[in-house]
Amino acid sequence: MNDRLPYLAVFGLLLGMFLAMLDGLIVGTALPTIVGDLGGLDHLPWVVTAYMLAGAATTPIWGKLGDLYGRKATFVTAIALFQAGSALSGLAQDMGQLIAFRAVQGLGAGGLMVGALAIIGVLVPPRHSGRLQSMIGLIMPIAYVGGPLVGGLLTDYLSWRWTFYVNLPLGALALLIIATRIHLPSIERVRVRIDYGGAALLTTAIVALTLLSTWGGSAYSWFSPQILALAAAGVLALAAFVAVERRAAEPVIPPRLFHDRDFTLAQILSFLVGAIMLSVTTYLPQYLQFVQGSSPAASGMLLLPLMFGMLGAQLITGRLISRNGRYRRYPILGGALTVAGALALLLLDVGTAASAASALSLVIGAGMGLVMQSTTLITMNSAGPRDMGAASGTLTLLRTIGGSLGIALLGGLYAGTMRADLSARLGPAAAERLTTGGELTPQLLPGLPALAGEAVRQAVTSGLHAVLIGAAVLALIAFAASWLVRETPLRDHAPAPGESGEAASLSAGKAT
Repeated sequence: MNDRLPYLAVFGLLLGMFLAMLDGLIVGTALPTIVGDLGGLDHLPWVVTAYMLAGAATTPIWGKLGDLYGRKATFVTAIALFQAGSALSGLAQDMGQLIAFRAVQGLGAGGLMVGALAIIGVLVPPRHSGRLQSMIGLIMPIAYVGGPLVGGLLTDYLSWRWTFYVNLPLGALALLIIATRIHLPSIERVRVRIDYGGAALLTTAIVALTLLSTWGGSAYSWFSPQILALAAAGVLALAAFVAVERRAAEPVIPPRLFHDRDFTLAQILSFLVGAIMLSVTTYLPQYLQFVQGSSPAASGMLLLPLMFGMLGAQLITGRLISRNGRYRRYPILGGALTVAGALALLLLDVGTAASAASALSLVIGAGMGLVMQSTTLITMNSAGPRDMGAASGTLTLLRTIGGSLGIALLGGLYAGTMRADLSARLGPAAAERLTTGGELTPQLLPGLPALAGEAVRQAVTSGLHAVLIGAAVLALIAFAASWLVRETPLRDHAPAPGESGEAASLSAGKAT
């Protein structure tokens, strides 16, 4: 088995992953134009939620399908489904169609990230994949920062429909490369029954928790019958899922994976960093547009220090881990830097220069990059070959759920703080007029009276501070958890069939 992939094959895998991550945010800057064309303002959030929910719910299922029926065939199927959803989304004639087609697109996206990670995990031993994992780490911040930029440019110069059509040539190229350049060993294919019961319960739990975090405190009060019913459904579904997985012959998420302490900690860290990353990259542009007066494209450009912080941290970390096989220090350092970065961003106020606001994001970007790189390596090192897809699927699932819940919960904190601040400055009636109906946009500010415009800027800043305090708390939890990670040597060879990741790592440690 080769220790490295050909560059063209790696490019095909990364391209598939990039498409899945890019489409989580590329539609954001196009949403106002989409509503103007299709209508359905009340359903606007579901254009994003349907995609993320479908992807999160099916990620571990795709991973298990790859383990059971062949990773290459499963990955190709996921790309084809993603392509179909992209084409249909571009052809949508009303908001209901767009939401449904975005869900189809999300179903395919759920298999792209996990499929690529599983293929890489089989072909390349973790000890020799640091540089490759760095390449994987590079595309995530590029996608999250580049998504709004690309979406805005396509909408301005072509049409909002091209935010979906752009996937077609790129996806076709990825399909061609994967079909012709990736060759996996046949011994990885296992045919048994799929755990449909566990998959259904997991999907139910994710749907309930996502709806709860989306509707709680906005569409319904936190103690309303609807929210309480969703909470009960989510908890019961999770409890039933754990019970079913313990008895299933081939569970969607094998409980044996969590017998490894480092694997469990890596999933906790991935969940937390996902919540921090998506919350900061979602609400920091709000500050830049409302307070600094930046355009959507310019606010994306001002996130470049955050992106380069993530890029640099992951590149350096991958090389260092490949050199000596040690990784424990990196999640600890990453957690500390993420806490420091979130606190540093609290220095932002109405009078902060845009360049200074941009530069302050570098620290939190570097911290998140360190945590993401190390958790990926720990996860792949902890799983045996048969569970590689399930392991990478679990990592991606928890990072995605963390991001979704982080945006929803910290977004509620943002909106509540902003509304309270506006009420204190302008009075409840004026605050209600500004914050209802979706009328408060950056373009509205120049037409407001000076007092009202200043109040909005102060309120947006206060809302961002609330998000950053929440992010700092999450980062502090991640920092504390990272100290529990053990220094298990990264294995120096791909594990043989039937050999667990932990056993292979112990063998590597003895060999060294």
